[in-house]
Amino acid sequence: MGTVNAPVAPPTTRRRGPVRRLAAPLGVLAAGAAAFAYVGAVDPRHPGHYPVCPLLHLTGLYCPACGGLRSAYAVAHGDLGAALGANALAVAAYAACAVFWVVWTVRAASGRRTPGPQPRAVHWWALGALLLVFTVVRNLPFGAALVP
Repeated sequence: MGTVNAPVAPPTTRRRGPVRRLAAPLGVLAAGAAAFAYVGAVDPRHPGHYPVCPLLHLTGLYCPACGGLRSAYAVAHGDLGAALGANALAVAAYAACAVFWVVWTVRAASGRRTPGPQPRAVHWWALGALLLVFTVVRNLPFGAALVP
């Protein structure tokens, strides 16, 4: 004799409320704002508050992140020119993160699925090439404008 299977209730498709939908984007916003607030309050141009770049310290070469804290400090103080002068690539990354965050928040607020970015191998190779070219150019004499 076989067992009788009881009917299974379909899974509930209860929608999450706006507070739950926006919890993650608002948490990320709070973390980013706290990081910029800290860097804005503690000037990276004064030694002793942040670690030095090991590549710059050991070789004298600027890595792609050199000047990133100074650019974040300038952004926190609303000085876009100084931020671009410290590290233009970091400013572009800050802007890209802001755009991704806005898209994520709008999608979450409207109740649409918000899958994270799904980069393919070509995206990673392009990002690596961009970082490599930026690093090489900023360490050559004609790339002096990119030096922090």
